[in-house]
Amino acid sequence: MSKLPDAAANHSSAWVAQTWISFIVAFGVTAMGIWFLPIDGWMKAFLGMGLLFTVGSTFSLSKTVRDQHEADNLRKRIDDARVSRLIAEHDPLKPVL
Repeated sequence: MSKLPDAAANHSSAWVAQTWISFIVAFGVTAMGIWFLPIDGWMKAFLGMGLLFTVGSTFSLSKTVRDQHEADNLRKRIDDARVSRLIAEHDPLKPVL
């Protein structure tokens, strides 16, 4: 069975902090870039809404991909358990009827 150890499944606090800092900086710099563009307020609002929808869609997509991956892992573990049970219950010396 190819189950990851608990230590490998958890992220370090440094990794979590780095990903959050990276997200905040990327979002903030992009928002500042939109704010300081020399264009009409309606165009800035349009670009800002595009940024917000992109971020929201990214979160939804990453959650969906993670959920599908976890469901596949659960199915594989259930199948492995069934096969292990069948192997454990099998008696090669028992006559076939």
